Amino acid sequence: MTVHTTAPGEAGTAHRSVLVKPGMCGHNSLFAGSLGDWTWDTVSELCGINAFDATNPDGAPTYLSFYYFHIRASRRLHVNSLTFGDRLDVRSRLFDFGSESILTLHQVRREGARSGAVDPDAFYRFDDPDCIYVENYNRWITRSRPGSNEDLVKSSPVGFRHDHLPRLPDAYSPRRVYNHARTALTFLDGTPAGRVPLGHGFTVDYPVEPSRDLNGVGLLYFASYFSIIDWALLRFWRHLGRGTAAFLDRVVLDHRLCYLGNADADAVLRVSVDAWETAGEPGDEIVNLVIRDRDSGRTLAVSTLHVLSTGGAHDDA
Repeated sequence: MTVHTTAPGEAGTAHRSVLVKPGMCGHNSLFAGSLGDWTWDTVSELCGINAFDATNPDGAPTYLSFYYFHIRASRRLHVNSLTFGDRLDVRSRLFDFGSESILTLHQVRREGARSGAVDPDAFYRFDDPDCIYVENYNRWITRSRPGSNEDLVKSSPVGFRHDHLPRLPDAYSPRRVYNHARTALTFLDGTPAGRVPLGHGFTVDYPVEPSRDLNGVGLLYFASYFSIIDWALLRFWRHLGRGTAAFLDRVVLDHRLCYLGNADADAVLRVSVDAWETAGEPGDEIVNLVIRDRDSGRTLAVSTLHVLSTGGAHDDA
């Protein structure tokens, strides 16, 4: 991977040439993990701090925790379309949100495709079918008590520089979006227009798997939430009578995820799933998932996806 930072006229930007390897693609959360690493890498490159080894004024470890994650793709280029040997052009730009938070925009294209600066006005049009648009909003957090992943608290690290970064225009601030998700437990503004219920009230329990789901500091890894969502979605699809092949062929056009809490290694999560499909056009679906701690009822995450479950009929997406 080749990295160039702060291209002329692109304050707060890092530019990467990336070779897709087996450890960063597939029907899993590995690519989401790579996106997260690029966020942390970019902060480390441009904000005067090692994000992987940050501490607060008390000397306690503080982590650049994901709070809101948005992936916008197309049928032509989406996360599950990436495979070994693909070469990507990744441009990542940071935006100042004060000492406790930061926002990162990633543009991911195949090398050789038309590329350009990460301009907010262009980014939020999401109109390039040869680009995967990724929006990350992160907060610095630390544990409030040793050995527990509950009740994490905000905690800015020593040496974190942010004043030199550009400010995101208010019109694009993710705060309204994730505040809505936090209170309404969905990113949707009511029942999706023109759609009919596909399935409601489906729930499934997921025991946290310590051998797979935790990261190197014992927290439930942010990318594991993507994996848990896919795990629940597959079971929902089987509940609908669909096969595994259809699940592997799915195209995720839009995926929003708001992180509201973490979980301990022995927790059991309850995932509820609701879905709608376009009337008269089976396979074009909106799915909403809520992840809770089964025993306490504490909400841990809210996610809404736009999924195409069939091919051919959606080539213009």
